Amino acid sequence: MIDKILSALKELDIRTYSITETRSWSAEAFFIRSSMDLKRRTTLKDYMVSVYVESEENGQKFVGDSVVPVYPGTDDAELKETLRSAYHAASFVRNPYYPLFDSGKKDPAPSGSAFAGRTLEENIRFMAETLFSCDTEGDVFVNSAEFFAVKKITRVVNSAGTDVSWETFNVNGEYVSQCLTPEDVETHHTFNFREPDAETFRADVEHAMKQTRDRACAKEAAPAGRYTVLLSGDQVRTIMSYYVDRADAGMIYQHYSDYEVGKNVQMAEQGDALTVILKAAEPYDRQGIPLTDRTLMENGVIKTIHGSARMAYYLGIEPTGVYRWLQVPTGSVPFAEMKKHPYLHIVLFSDFQMDSMTGHFGGEIRLAYLYDGEQVKLVTGGSMNGNILDAQRHMVFSTDRYQSALYDGPFAAAIPDVPVAGI
Repeated sequence: MIDKILSALKELDIRTYSITETRSWSAEAFFIRSSMDLKRRTTLKDYMVSVYVESEENGQKFVGDSVVPVYPGTDDAELKETLRSAYHAASFVRNPYYPLFDSGKKDPAPSGSAFAGRTLEENIRFMAETLFSCDTEGDVFVNSAEFFAVKKITRVVNSAGTDVSWETFNVNGEYVSQCLTPEDVETHHTFNFREPDAETFRADVEHAMKQTRDRACAKEAAPAGRYTVLLSGDQVRTIMSYYVDRADAGMIYQHYSDYEVGKNVQMAEQGDALTVILKAAEPYDRQGIPLTDRTLMENGVIKTIHGSARMAYYLGIEPTGVYRWLQVPTGSVPFAEMKKHPYLHIVLFSDFQMDSMTGHFGGEIRLAYLYDGEQVKLVTGGSMNGNILDAQRHMVFSTDRYQSALYDGPFAAAIPDVPVAGI
């Protein structure tokens, strides 16, 4: 199909383009309790074609672009009309000029995942057995679950000379844990693994089952006030996303961020100075830019401005590509030590969010553990709303480590003096 698209582009005299082909194979399984309710396989193939129109006015160069999907089996006439319409639409767009990235023509990059050595069905079976091995309690159980084992091959071809492809594997999905007494409560949990890590998955499920039981017992919200809030797991990754977003070339070019290499953006005082590493989860990004591990910030100081080929060109820096996986060295305080002082450990939110424009983070509390210095109380309700600009100088991170598909770093963060709306 790529050859067919290239031929049509040539006939239409469209000289600047980028084609992304995605082929995916998935096995899917759906469970009610531990019994499989439905299973199926899918095979998908899709193409996204970007076409570009370059122009010049008063000595200044411009480029417009338009992106269209192309479906397998599209006949020649329809394909040409789709591309012609996209080119026409691109002619109305006038962005400052930028070139496409040239990665050259490279051999396909196979996946290094251990999932690649098994069939998709075997990958699901492994993860499902791990999940249901934790379903041993009478009062709390796995209500339902769904698994998606996916193999994907992505290829990027552009007019600058890029022709690269790479393979990825993952198993993702969600499960619902339920506790019937003293109150009927369900909690939803998602997972995503690039490697068959039974130990991590089992620990995550055991924590989820305990949280569901505790949520069924929680009755009241915490008193309104300011607390040392403990966040854990992927919530910590969400906090880190603030620095990743602010160091993005697009935010800097549009003057939403004043980050620059060499700037101390954290100014840690009594807390832990942050080091954040952008990890190459795949060999290329969706533009075909090679990904390598890069230090985003070290001890609170920005070391890398990252971003797409377009935004990097505008800033006059190296295009790094777009990253999703973060690695952070562990902090200075064991999690058990954090819990020796009064805290509010929020483990379940309705939706925990970080606003990278304002620095605000928070959400509605579904379950938290409130320690007043003498006893731990289960609480639910209310909300937490902090700001990273107020908190970052005093944040402390755990020596305990946590890993997920997009994060490898401290399990917990202790953030002092965070406002909590409660009763």
